[in-house]
Amino acid sequence: MRGRPSARSALLIGGAVIGAALALVVIDAGRRSPPAPDRESAPAPANAFTRSWAGDFDAMIARGRVRALVPYSPTFYYLDRGTQRGLTYELLKAFEDRINADYASGPLDVRIVVIPVSRDRLIPGLLEGLGDIAAGNLTVTPEREASIDFSRPILTDVSEILVTGPSAPAIATLDDLSGLPVHVRRSSSYHASLLGLNEAFEAAGRAGVELIPADEHLEDEDLLELVDAGLVPMIVMDLHKAKFWAQFFPDVRLHPDIAVRSGGAIAWAFREDNPGLRAAADAFIADNAKGSLLGNILFNRYLNDERPAGASAALGDLAAEDATIAAIVRHADAHGIDWPMVAAVGYQESRLDQRRRSAAGAVGVMQVLPGTAADPNVGIADIESLDGNIEAGAKYLRFLHDRYFVDSDSGELDRWLLTFAAYNAGPARVAELRRLATERDLDPDRWFGNVELVAADRIGRETVEYVRNVYKFYIAFGLIEERMAFRSEALDRLGLGAFPEP
Repeated sequence: MRGRPSARSALLIGGAVIGAALALVVIDAGRRSPPAPDRESAPAPANAFTRSWAGDFDAMIARGRVRALVPYSPTFYYLDRGTQRGLTYELLKAFEDRINADYASGPLDVRIVVIPVSRDRLIPGLLEGLGDIAAGNLTVTPEREASIDFSRPILTDVSEILVTGPSAPAIATLDDLSGLPVHVRRSSSYHASLLGLNEAFEAAGRAGVELIPADEHLEDEDLLELVDAGLVPMIVMDLHKAKFWAQFFPDVRLHPDIAVRSGGAIAWAFREDNPGLRAAADAFIADNAKGSLLGNILFNRYLNDERPAGASAALGDLAAEDATIAAIVRHADAHGIDWPMVAAVGYQESRLDQRRRSAAGAVGVMQVLPGTAADPNVGIADIESLDGNIEAGAKYLRFLHDRYFVDSDSGELDRWLLTFAAYNAGPARVAELRRLATERDLDPDRWFGNVELVAADRIGRETVEYVRNVYKFYIAFGLIEERMAFRSEALDRLGLGAFPEP
């Protein structure tokens, strides 16, 4: 748990919230859902992921299923009340249709079982026999080709470009990246591209790019949002995705002339002992890649269609936001909670706006219901005041955590993710989701890739997106705190530390 910041740090953090955290825009809640696929199917049995199996295409036809590992993403694959959607999902379902038309001869259709995983599990899961295809905007790289096979390209001439935000220095050429930090997922092709750039810098006697590991649960569009807010100075992103998502983030700048990889290809991945499956996929992709009728429809649907962004928060005056952050820090500390967690919940609930009221009667920064505040486990009378509202929210978070999740086998982060879900959906509903997760051979003590899949299937996207947004904002507020700590230390070194300690 983080310690309580000094008075000076709290003031600096409050100012940073004005310039950064409140600039975050949650676009998922405001997006128009893409049109439903022509043919929908219920989500696959989750226990398909828990058993390792290796066999080629004929054996898959005989057993009636092909397993596809995909990232859970608002672009490539997501669930909404049992309906599966996304660019990768729709392409896989079209491949399923081709398999059943051209290869299956038994009484039952072959199903493509879509298994959502984090990006760092796509290739390891494939190699471990937990899936037969890895799909979801995977770039073909020599490093990956050393252990897996790829289909013919779904998309060609892909560029990985620099994207900068308001906190980045001026960048005019690729050489300007020498010595600068870039946030990047280790599992991404961007990471391999930047390592190659660093080798070139080293050969030239120059400092390499500082590679800052990004959380593997954050998709490119999540990182782009942090860049837009000034919390992350720069990232690398595929140009075709960056061009679409940049329309929602006015403070990002794309640099198509500064590319760390050009002429790349996106494809599906297979184990090397699956030549039959790869051949079937190649035949399908030849007719349905980008440039074909179906390929163009799907790419246009998910990467060209206009989808409105949610409105950003109206900025309050600096003193009001300082008071909000100070109250969050104080009550989080009193209840033993990492203060960025409380700030993240408050930001997701109300954009830290004490004036916010919901149709259901929820009040203030933490959107506390009067009945919740009156419960003996919370017992805060004045939720109309900023201080009382934040105290009630922090106390309720601590109660949910300790009553329902502290004795679980979850790690501490997962206990808090489950707590966030309970704050949104209620503890009884989360208990039911965990029970159903156990029935589906999923881990009831882990949120990402486990209980969240049941939530998406049974109650829709709201709680799934709520937890993902809170987690994203938790990371964002942590970055603010880190930046302000460095700034505070710099002021001390310069003799400008004028704020007295309490």
